[in-house]
Amino acid sequence: MIPQPKPTPGDTSWFTKARFGLFIHWGIYALPARHEWVKQREELADEAYDVYFRHFEPDLYDPKLWAKAAAEAGMKYFVVTTKHHDGFCLWDSQFTDYKATNTPYGHDLLQPMVAAFREQGLRVGFYHSLLDWHHPEFPIDGFHPLRNHPEREKLNAKRDIRRYAEYLHNQSRELLTEFSPVDIMWFDFSYPSGRPGWVGKGRDDWQSEKLLKLVRELAPDVILNDRLDLDEGWDIKTPEQYQPREWLRVNGEPVIWEACQTFSGSWGYHRDEASWKSLEQLIGMLVDTVSKGGNLLLNVGPTGRGEFDERALERLMGIGRWMRLHSRSIYGCTASAFTPPPDCRYTQNGNRLYLHLLHWPYRHVHLEGLAGRVAYAQLLNDASEVRMLELDPQQPAQNITMSGQAGVLTLELPVLKPNVTVPVIELFLKEDAIPETL
Repeated sequence: MIPQPKPTPGDTSWFTKARFGLFIHWGIYALPARHEWVKQREELADEAYDVYFRHFEPDLYDPKLWAKAAAEAGMKYFVVTTKHHDGFCLWDSQFTDYKATNTPYGHDLLQPMVAAFREQGLRVGFYHSLLDWHHPEFPIDGFHPLRNHPEREKLNAKRDIRRYAEYLHNQSRELLTEFSPVDIMWFDFSYPSGRPGWVGKGRDDWQSEKLLKLVRELAPDVILNDRLDLDEGWDIKTPEQYQPREWLRVNGEPVIWEACQTFSGSWGYHRDEASWKSLEQLIGMLVDTVSKGGNLLLNVGPTGRGEFDERALERLMGIGRWMRLHSRSIYGCTASAFTPPPDCRYTQNGNRLYLHLLHWPYRHVHLEGLAGRVAYAQLLNDASEVRMLELDPQQPAQNITMSGQAGVLTLELPVLKPNVTVPVIELFLKEDAIPETL
């Protein structure tokens, strides 16, 4: 049977239909262009990192182009880094001077972005870092750029996590009120103390229960991720940079989940990073995620001048070409109770079962458990019929004829693969053949 997650505090009804969203990691780390954690990785003090703040001027920034690229790729929502771990804010926050309006660019970057994406019909989500390596009250820990500073303890003596938590809550309130309605609130991340010699931060440091209450009061329907170090109150699980083997479960129960993935090995713009995923990999990743009941949040790291990397644009356009013909095998779909053949994935929406062929077979594909249960089959890209063969399991195989197998439906395919990245066969199930949900 198909898993059925329990209702969550926020409104996930649209989320589980959308299935595909855009993640945007953007900030002054686009200037060094060597990973969004560059300040931490290279142990840069504020004075050294400030050169990027003083030279941030994204003169080619046009959020309408970003929104258009996302919409044409088939994405239904976006999540942007309002503030990453370095503490730099994209909007004109009243609680800090470390923001876009005080850079050479001089303008709020978030307001026009939200307007542009809403104009394209996408839902709005905010990633907001729980960490802040710039804030003077944020205690230095094992992740901090100053973790190896010779006067670390002396510096920490002047810092109070409670005052930082107040700042965190104030900015969260600001985002949820000034940009209302916000559809997703994506906090990142908790790393509580747990091993010898490690000083981390978790629910007590962020005052997570109080923050959760604030979020639910201001935006009752907002979708909240799972990184506040709380056992309850969240709506979605968010595995990143790996594909789960199956539908995610917590305490044995299926949950709503979202795979967070990048085009390459970095979230922020990385000029020299070369491990970019192919179009086939990305579409396969989307299909694989939906086949396990999840959403895919695919990340772009814009450049310091405010444009999407040309490699990202190329792949977004390729995904859009595929989605134009195959989106109904993604939107509103979920896992299927049927077991697909090797190198294939199933997604399902009601009586429509979608067979995604990640590797094109020669002439035939055999579907277990579907004999007598399919009313019609067609290639989704052009609605051309796919012949269904009910082979006799009692008839032995001959030189040029196949034998059958009990319960197995055989589809006869063209020899040549259709001219699409991942072909999809749409199977119309008979009404009495639709599996039940858990």
